[in-house]
Amino acid sequence: MHAKVLRYFAEVVRAGSIRKAAEQLHVVPTAVNRQILNLEEELGAPLFDRVRGTLKLTPVGEIVLAHARATLREFEGVRERIAAVQGLRQGEVTLATNSGLAGAFLPALVQAFRVDHPGIRLRLLDAPVAEVLRNVQAGDCDLGLAYDVPDSAGFRVLFTSEWPIGAVVPPGHPLTREATALLSDCVGYPLILPGSALSLRPLLDGAFARSAIRVSPVVESTSTALIRQLVMRGVGISLLNRLDIDEERRAGLLSFVPLRDAHPRPQTLRLVCRPGTEANPAAELLARHLMDGLQGLLAA
Repeated sequence: MHAKVLRYFAEVVRAGSIRKAAEQLHVVPTAVNRQILNLEEELGAPLFDRVRGTLKLTPVGEIVLAHARATLREFEGVRERIAAVQGLRQGEVTLATNSGLAGAFLPALVQAFRVDHPGIRLRLLDAPVAEVLRNVQAGDCDLGLAYDVPDSAGFRVLFTSEWPIGAVVPPGHPLTREATALLSDCVGYPLILPGSALSLRPLLDGAFARSAIRVSPVVESTSTALIRQLVMRGVGISLLNRLDIDEERRAGLLSFVPLRDAHPRPQTLRLVCRPGTEANPAAELLARHLMDGLQGLLAA
């Protein structure tokens, strides 16, 4: 944010005078002098000793010069990275996620990404959450997208979003007459529940136990895509989070009724990468695309 004043200051040091610095910067000397005076006023100390028309750095000036040069180098690196992303025409990025996400909102986002960046090759891996995290930790994947990533996992979290759980029903179902529903309202209908291998199932089981509700699902499946199809065919109702059915909800094929019970809590979705690794411009571009897409779905 102080790029101009630091650049002017560094050029005065290099040139040895305000006049020569102004010539190199293609500005009038008064503009350079004003920037230097403003910086000295802000710091509360002189940057130069002005003796017989020469400029000599003060001890404070030496400190500021080191900071200015480091900041300008870092800023130039930022500009280069931005230019690389904006002008990116080719590259490769690998995203690991679970099957529920791979079959829900990702197809539309991947389609839009490919339209904008046809030269970037995408590798999309579908795996259980534990394997997703192992792949990212090992460096086999640039990005991981998964629910309920533990804080202790040691990843760099790029984006976090909370997705409420609710009843998934056909349009016009009796549960849609109210804005929200209770778990106890749902057990009066045939239940199609996520299988125990999915991260959502322990949340549901815990909520049923807290409410002393006994359930006997008519169908259990580890495929949220199959669950959505079964609900649309009238086999029963389900309990999923809103992101799981976003596309069908917006198309009017399914309805989502949020639960108002204190439990189950919303599912936390995180986009993560391995910390301390050199940035992959294609991965940064995909990460930004995913974050913007998820932010848009949250607001929808």
